Amino acid sequence: MLELHDVSVDIAGVPVLRAVHLAVPPGGRVALIGRNGAGKTTTLRTLMGLLPVRAGRVVTDGQDTTAVPAHRRARLGIGYAPEERRLFGSFSVRENMLLPAQVLGLAPAEVARRLEAVFALLPELKDLAGRRAAGLSGGQGKMVALGRALMVGTRAVLLDEPFQGLAPALALRYAEALRRLHEALPDVAILITESNPELLRPLVERTFVIERGEITAG
Repeated sequence: MLELHDVSVDIAGVPVLRAVHLAVPPGGRVALIGRNGAGKTTTLRTLMGLLPVRAGRVVTDGQDTTAVPAHRRARLGIGYAPEERRLFGSFSVRENMLLPAQVLGLAPAEVARRLEAVFALLPELKDLAGRRAAGLSGGQGKMVALGRALMVGTRAVLLDEPFQGLAPALALRYAEALRRLHEALPDVAILITESNPELLRPLVERTFVIERGEITAG
């Protein structure tokens, strides 16, 4: 389970999250809805350890991980697909996907096993495996970012605005990929941020709303 307990976060001295409480249970599918600038990305970055916490606690599977750095949270099985994808353009799709698992020092056999499991969930990525990331469309890049997150996200996957900028057909394909993910890995928690709640309504079990850095149940 991922939890934020009364978490407050400042960026450049400006309060962004204010006494936030959020819980994502094992296998849960949770949406965090809010307008641009409401604090959605900050919430995910805080869960990943990419931003310092001014007050409150971050808890992962019952352990206080407030001070645990981001790379160690990946070792706890948390994958993160940022809104802007952040792929290495000169790397192939395969290389981008392999990178986080290799950085964590996983055994080559385990890396290969995870890669094949991701390809089984997202077969379009296997067709793109040899293509340079710089040549991908925005929708393809979003799919690669999801696959990369799944390479380390054995317990939870955090997806920041995955549908933003996608054409309707690509949005449907991405939604179908998330449905396949939940069916194949029902114990993996999924937390998705989005501005439009209608996009996520068929995919999630619970919705939270964030406004001016404060979260309420949807």
